Order: sequence, then C-alpha cells, then structure tokens
Amino acid sequence: MNPIVPGTAVRRAARASGPLAGTTVVVKDVIDVEGFVTGAGNPRWAATHDPAPRDARCVQQLLDAGAVVVGKGQCAEFAYSLSGDNAHFGMPENAAAPDRNPGGSTSGPAAAVGAGLCDLGLGTDTLGSVRVPASYCGLFGYRPTYGTISFAGVQPLAPSFDTVGLLARSAETLAVAAGVLVALPPEPPPVSGVFAADGVELDRAAGEVSIFDDDGYARALDAFLTVQAYEVWRVYGAWVESHDADFGPGIAERFAHGATVTRAQALDAQRARAVAARRVLELVEDGAVLALPGIGPAPLRTADADVLQDARVAAGQRCCLASLAGLPAVMIPHGLVDGAPVGLQLVATPGADRALLALTREFTSA
Repeated sequence: MNPIVPGTAVRRAARASGPLAGTTVVVKDVIDVEGFVTGAGNPRWAATHDPAPRDARCVQQLLDAGAVVVGKGQCAEFAYSLSGDNAHFGMPENAAAPDRNPGGSTSGPAAAVGAGLCDLGLGTDTLGSVRVPASYCGLFGYRPTYGTISFAGVQPLAPSFDTVGLLARSAETLAVAAGVLVALPPEPPPVSGVFAADGVELDRAAGEVSIFDDDGYARALDAFLTVQAYEVWRVYGAWVESHDADFGPGIAERFAHGATVTRAQALDAQRARAVAARRVLELVEDGAVLALPGIGPAPLRTADADVLQDARVAAGQRCCLASLAGLPAVMIPHGLVDGAPVGLQLVATPGADRALLALTREFTSA
C-alpha cells in the first residue's frame, strides 16, 4: 500500500536556503498541512472536517528551514495503535522487512522514509508511535522532552503524553531537524555515561542498572494505558457518540474501554504513573543515559489479533517509561533478528535532547 494519503502527494513551496534546504518530508495525517483535511486515518473524521486553514507550527518551522513537504502519510486510526494496519486503508510496506508490520501509529511516514520516498518523517509519539515504527523499519526515531516541540495544529490523543516526533535514515538528518523544532537552550548538559538497563548488552556501557523488579514494566504500562484511555475519551468521546465512526479492530475496543474508565481509576493510575516516573528520573539525573531493551522484530503482516496485542504490550512496556516521565528518547537501529530490524532505545533526562542526539551520532559513527 502506498504510504502517502491519496491526493496529498504534492510539493509545497519552501525556502531555497536553510539547515533543511531540499530535505523532503512526509507529514503524519494527524498534523495540519494547509489546504488538506487532517483525516486521522478515519474516513468519517475526514468527512466531517474542513481542510486545514494553515500549517501546524511544526510544519511551518520545517518549511522555514528549507524543507519541502511532499505529502501526508497514512496512520493508524486517531494514532491509537502501535501497529501499522488500518482497517480502512490497509498497511504500508516495511521496506526493511516486506513480510512484516511497519509499526504505528506513524506508519506512513516511517514506510516512506524507509523506502527512500522522503528524507524525514514528521509524526507523533504518545506511547511509542514514532519509536516503534523506527525500530521495526530500521530507522532513527526521536521523541522530544515533553512540551519542547509546539503541538499547535496537531490533533491530540492523550494530551499529557502527546509529543511531535521525527523519523530519519540518518542520525545527522534527525539531529538537524530536531534542532529546527526543539525549543531548548543551545548548550546541552553533558552526558555522564550510558547505562545498560535490565539485561541490555552494550559494549560501551558505563555500568548496569535495574529499573524495576519483574512486574515493574507491566505496572508502568498499566498506569499509562489507564491514563491514556481516560484522556482519549475526554478528547473524542462526544464525537464518537454522535458519529458512526466505524472503527477497525483494536481501535473500537480501545475507545469502548475509554468510555468506562472512571475518574477514580484515572487518579489511581496517575499516582502509579508518578511512582514509575520518579524511578526513571532518579536514574537519569546527573547526565546519565539509559539504554533500554530492544523492540522487535516486528510481527508478520499476517499476524492475528493476539500476536499484535502481545507485540503492543512488549513494545509499550519499553516505550512507556519516557512517556510517563516526559523524557527525551531516541530509537536507533541495533541489528537484525530473524532478518528483521530491531532497535535500541536511549533515554535521557528532561531537556537533554541535544546531548542525546549528539550521543546518537556518536553511537552510529563508532
């Protein structure tokens, strides 16, 4: 399936100069591009909304830096999935492993970058919607410190976790684009060392750490998913109840679950979220970077619902830590398993984005 939303594969004017001059970008279809409907992977949503009157702030920043937007990328419905399938539009092809899922929800931009159709993918990352497809497709994927890239003109999912994110084939392209978007002081705090977390094998590790006990990752993900479901229903519940949205498998069940989450349950989950976040923040203080266990390989394109759910849980447990604590994270290619890419995730202290991206370049040049 073509990863580009039909009718949006058009070049938009950009400056001839700038740090991203000539860089081609595919924009996830939850991010506004002037003149096009932001469809969020759902035909009913697209049919009930007008074309965007202006570019999202992040899109405008890339254009101002010389980039060229060549299309909107397909995505999982409402960005509410870590799988690349969409019941309405199909599944983009994973160029690095054509028999496997490209991951989601930023499936279209990831597939486009992986296939060489563009240089940069602009997406969103709530639980891991940039980092998971980066791992599955053998790409670099970046989630910034929470709140440091403008979300103006971007469709929310769970606002206390949502970030804009980036995908690229090279660490250099990723870092240059992040430098255009991220509102941080130019001088990064120093990195004191990279610490291998919970069984990661890393030759250059300064030491090893254990983040949680055996059930800690599961508890962290449960807290995330409960808060997420509660917030998603607050964002979309009224629209869902008044429209025939015709959600695909998995998405329908998640919205239905969100309608049942009570405020008391959400508050309990927020307390558990704070405990998990505090633990991770303790480990990255003083410039430490955590190397988290890998994600992948991707499920096969033909995988059934149970396999996809198992993959969602496995990836979510590794990705939720940065989301819970608002930390910057980069997924980097880390080899092959069964012929398919797997990634290694590096997570740093809030605001250390530039240092983390510089470290990513060092990892890949070594």
